[in-house]
Amino acid sequence: MSPDPTTEILRAEHTAQAIQVRLNTAPRHSYLRDFVYGGIDGAVTTFAVVSGVAGAGLSSGVVIILGMANLVGDGFSMAASNFLGSRADQQLLEKARRTEELHIEKYPDGEREEIRQLLAAKGFTGNVLDEAVRTITSNKQLWVDTMLQEELGLSLNRPNPLRAALVTFLAFVVIGFLPLIAFLADYVLSPGRLSPFLISTILTGIAFFCVGATKSRFVDDRWYRSGFETLLVGGIAAALAYAVGLALRDVIT
Repeated sequence: MSPDPTTEILRAEHTAQAIQVRLNTAPRHSYLRDFVYGGIDGAVTTFAVVSGVAGAGLSSGVVIILGMANLVGDGFSMAASNFLGSRADQQLLEKARRTEELHIEKYPDGEREEIRQLLAAKGFTGNVLDEAVRTITSNKQLWVDTMLQEELGLSLNRPNPLRAALVTFLAFVVIGFLPLIAFLADYVLSPGRLSPFLISTILTGIAFFCVGATKSRFVDDRWYRSGFETLLVGGIAAALAYAVGLALRDVIT
C-alpha cells in the first residue's frame, strides 16, 4: 500500500528541525486579502460609472474622464479608510499593551492570578499549573503577550497600515482600469466603430469572476460559487447604474 501523500507532507513538516524553524520565524501578515477586496471594489464601482454613462448615451471621452476620476478618487478613499482602520487596530493593541504593562508593574499579584485562572480554564492543574504560571510571569514580554491574547482576545500579528493601504489602492486601480480599456481603444483607435460597452462588460465580468474566485481562499467557499457571487453582485450594481443613466438620458441631452 502506497503512503498517503498528505501524511508524508505532514510528517516532513513536523520533524523537530522543521518545527523549530517554523516557530522561530516571525509570522508575516498576508496582504492578499487587501488586494482581493480592493480589486472587487475597483471593478464594481468603475464599471458602475461606465454603465451609468453608457446608459445615458454619452461619448467614450466622457466615460474615460468620469472613470479615471472614479479610479483616483474612490481608490484613494478606500485606501485611506483601510489605512485609518488598520492604524486604529494597531493603536488599540499598543494601548492595551501599555495598560497591561502598567497593571503588572503596579499590582503583579493580581495579574499573576489572572494568568493562573486563564491557564486553569484550559485544564492546567496542580504542580503543572504552578510551573506554567511561574514560567510565563518570569518573562514580562511573554506575560504581556499572554494577557493580550488570552484575556483580551487580541491578535499580535497586525498588518502594516501603510502597506495595506498601498496594496488596496493598487488593486483598486489595476482591476478597476479594466472596464475603461475598451473605451480608451474606441476613443484613440476607431471612434464609433467598436462596441466598447459590450467589450467592457465582458472584461469586467471576467475580472469579477476571477477576483471572486480568489476571494474564496479567505472565506472557505467553493471558488466557482464565490466567483459567480461576485459576478452577480457586480452585475446588479452595473445594471442599477445603467438603468439610472438610461432614465436620466433625456435630462442630460
